[in-house]
Amino acid sequence: MNAPQKFNEPTAASQKMYSSLPQPPVFATVAEERQHRKQRLAASFRLFSKFGFDEGVVGHITARDPEFTDTFWVNPFGMHFSLIKASDLIRVGHDGKVVEGDRPVNAAAFAIHSRVHAARPDSVGAAHSHSTYGRAFAALGRKLDPISQDVCAFYEDHGLYDDYGGVAVETDEGQQIANALGSYKAVILKNHGLLTVGQTVDEAAWWFITMDRSCQVQLLAEAAAAHSGQKLSLVSKESATQARQIVGTPFSGWFQFQSLYARILKEQPDFLD
Repeated sequence: MNAPQKFNEPTAASQKMYSSLPQPPVFATVAEERQHRKQRLAASFRLFSKFGFDEGVVGHITARDPEFTDTFWVNPFGMHFSLIKASDLIRVGHDGKVVEGDRPVNAAAFAIHSRVHAARPDSVGAAHSHSTYGRAFAALGRKLDPISQDVCAFYEDHGLYDDYGGVAVETDEGQQIANALGSYKAVILKNHGLLTVGQTVDEAAWWFITMDRSCQVQLLAEAAAAHSGQKLSLVSKESATQARQIVGTPFSGWFQFQSLYARILKEQPDFLD
């Protein structure tokens, strides 16, 4: 298992491609950074709703607070993703208590995210929802195969939690999920769905979006292969590793989210409130 790559340590393969591109912002104050994270978090919920990742009241994305790092910002329980604004978010401690805001917290959000953030001090954002293709692929109880350039972002960089223990309302279940995640950017939760993390909220949200699509592509490809009697064509280890070093870096995850952020900002600017 590889250690998480630091945000400011681009690989040789990615440095040439990304060196001239916009970079993540630098903040003058903690308050400025906190508001930025909350707005990116609210934008992520709007995008998740737009992509159909909402399922009733389940699902949660979190952002570690930049000052009180043992707490995180999360969506209030029962509020639809499409309605969430930055001002609606609540701050929750690793003990499950709401320390800022007057709305309830989803018990599963606390059980999972408190353990993930505690286990991964490098992670600022974490995302989990019951997306359609993520759930469908998770029912197979195995990892994604390197069958496309995009999915190579997760090549040898995602885990599998293969012991579904019911609705995750206890921290013991959250700890087991965190253990299965390890140092990876993502984990497939058998019979449950997907969970991703990132050194920015932007990165965590992008990994979830592209991982769900990768699940969809593999399900389609396997169905087509079964119908035609063919086998899936896998990317070689060497090529998959090279692709991951370009499309699977923390910077790549952050950068690919920026166009989606611009889109949702134009369409639904009220999430900034």
